[in-house]
Amino acid sequence: MKILIAGLGSIGRRHLRNLIALGEKDIILYRTGKSTLDDAELASFETYTDLNEALAQKPEGVIISNPSALHMDIALPAARAGANLLIEKPVSDTLDGLDELQETLDAHGKRAMTGFHFRYHPVLQDIKRIIQDQTLGKVLYARAHWGEYLPDWHPWEDYRQTYAARADLGGGVVNTLSHPFDYLRWLLGEVDSLSAQLAHLSALELSVEDHADVSLKFASGVMASVHLDYYQKPPSHTLAISFEKGRILWDNATSSALLHYADGRPSERLLAPEDFERNTMFLEEMRAFLSLCRGETLDYCSLQDGIRAQQIVEAVKCSSATDCMRMPLEW
Repeated sequence: MKILIAGLGSIGRRHLRNLIALGEKDIILYRTGKSTLDDAELASFETYTDLNEALAQKPEGVIISNPSALHMDIALPAARAGANLLIEKPVSDTLDGLDELQETLDAHGKRAMTGFHFRYHPVLQDIKRIIQDQTLGKVLYARAHWGEYLPDWHPWEDYRQTYAARADLGGGVVNTLSHPFDYLRWLLGEVDSLSAQLAHLSALELSVEDHADVSLKFASGVMASVHLDYYQKPPSHTLAISFEKGRILWDNATSSALLHYADGRPSERLLAPEDFERNTMFLEEMRAFLSLCRGETLDYCSLQDGIRAQQIVEAVKCSSATDCMRMPLEW
């Protein structure tokens, strides 16, 4: 298959390396030349600076890994050209154009994935099975905590110029760290309403929020909270879920979770396979995308899933702007 990558920052290059690892050879690139990384690894690939020329090569799949605010500038023309899409999260920085994108894909019989790669974490998949099987009874409450120090993300570049730090490129902690909104919905079902507070608390030079606290109520009655920030050192990303009959504590740093039983049985540790590393999730995501491009039936994070996550993000911003008013979500 011919695959086009649009956007060759760090995530675009990860996708490139994973395509090569999976045996794909017909890879072309669309670039604007704004990446701050060395171009040596890209030298051997057919490269276009005009999007229409790149799409004229008729790629079966297009990977959209440019800044969030520019996703639709690639996604809509690519859908009109008849390509399947892998859109990095978030699908966009607003909801504008997303319904049109879905309609265009439907008209061409094509599909789009959203790049929420934590769905491919093996321990989170184990936790999903525990929830579905009701091994610990009903879920009552969940809390996701994700704190990172933004300047440490890409030490080779000025953090102030990265998309994550800039409102004009769709940055901000709620957009950039939106994974928990997706994986909580994946684990617990649809969100019914929420309230939120956003702030810029640190001395970081940003035009966006660096702090978010969000309270979610799910249609099932489960309650959850999400904390996100750009200022925490050292970083941590954890998920705690309280059940009727126990508790689960997942830690991304160790790729494992502790399962505690309320009846006094010994706790259990849920472990990822020994060969698991962070890139394993991206590699599995790419396998799924290639399957999607071949027209195979699979369970995947769809464009509609990405739209749902962005609707939550938009409601978070609206709630914070109206002094933490609880916002109902209408799907």
